[in-house]
Amino acid sequence: MKRRTLLQSLAILAALPLVPACSRDWAAVNTSNAITVTPLNKPHEAWRAVVSAEAYKVLFEEDTERQNSSELNHEHRDGLYICAACYLPLFESAHKFDSGTGWPSFTQPIAEHVGTKRDFKLILPRTEYHCARCGGHQGHLFNDGPLPRKERWCNNGVALRFIPKDEPLPALRS
Repeated sequence: MKRRTLLQSLAILAALPLVPACSRDWAAVNTSNAITVTPLNKPHEAWRAVVSAEAYKVLFEEDTERQNSSELNHEHRDGLYICAACYLPLFESAHKFDSGTGWPSFTQPIAEHVGTKRDFKLILPRTEYHCARCGGHQGHLFNDGPLPRKERWCNNGVALRFIPKDEPLPALRS
């Protein structure tokens, strides 16, 4: 590798964290200050005994489940999708759609029940979202969804639990 190529590559890598600050939708994406749900002051390790090992890896180690592995891809009943850890309602079934990606997808969350942050794990910036109450990682937000919002909230199925409309919601976990 030539020295010039190496120096150019290093300069690009150094500038990558500045990209989100320059994007026009940064203020709209960074909603962590607008959350009104009271966050739990519970260490992530404490959730290990409450959720499955697979759910723990996704929720608190920010892993991603295998594509097309969730039964929630085929869930079409009316109801609510709640956080698999703390049971905070996150999505209404009316906003679920088949994105063809292999993960449950929604056009919008329940207002103020999720928080977002920038994620650079794949080098290019993405918007990660999490449960506003327990901080559990849910998935990523993309701008390729259906009109009018053009948002695709792509969720890990193992991070959610579906509650049909005719069943009572479980009590929030603390």
